Amino acid sequence: MFENIICMYVTLMPPIIAGILNMIWCKLPILTKLKTPIDFGKNFVDGKRVFGDNKTYKGFVGYILLNVIMALLWGVLCEFSNLGKFNLLYVNNENTIMFNLIIGILLGLGYSLFELPNSFLKRRLDVEPGKTVSGVKKIFFIFLDQADSVLGCTLVVAMFYKMSLTFYIMYVLLGSATHFILNMLLYFMKLRKNMF
Repeated sequence: MFENIICMYVTLMPPIIAGILNMIWCKLPILTKLKTPIDFGKNFVDGKRVFGDNKTYKGFVGYILLNVIMALLWGVLCEFSNLGKFNLLYVNNENTIMFNLIIGILLGLGYSLFELPNSFLKRRLDVEPGKTVSGVKKIFFIFLDQADSVLGCTLVVAMFYKMSLTFYIMYVLLGSATHFILNMLLYFMKLRKNMF
């Protein structure tokens, strides 16, 4: 069990770090034209925004670019340390620049694309972008906010490492708990507007 936890963190460290760096990236006053919302400010058939202003091309590009950089750097670190033996992505694949490049792109896509259904659902329920909800819905959305990107990244890992449904769920739960704790830390560091 303990080794599984170590494997999860070693395997998913690139998107964990990339997710934090992307918050900084999105605040930097560069490439401001990329701050265009992914939905271009358009409404869905119900008259409500598709995703909202917080899902931008700058964030989307940042997730992919930073995941690529982190996957390449992490691959080098794994190659020259004992970490590589805990990285599930290298169980059936060689730790090469090309493989890490592909993994970085896929993790970036998994992270960013799996956040979109959550934003879509929130717009349908009239939850303002970047805001939290109250009541029973709050617990659901706190979990979903932590789990959405983890679901995507774990799916990418599952493409390269055969895992049981139980193992997949354990990964998502542990990853969500980690995301939850990191969000609290980022809030106190003033990199997030809301804690959850």
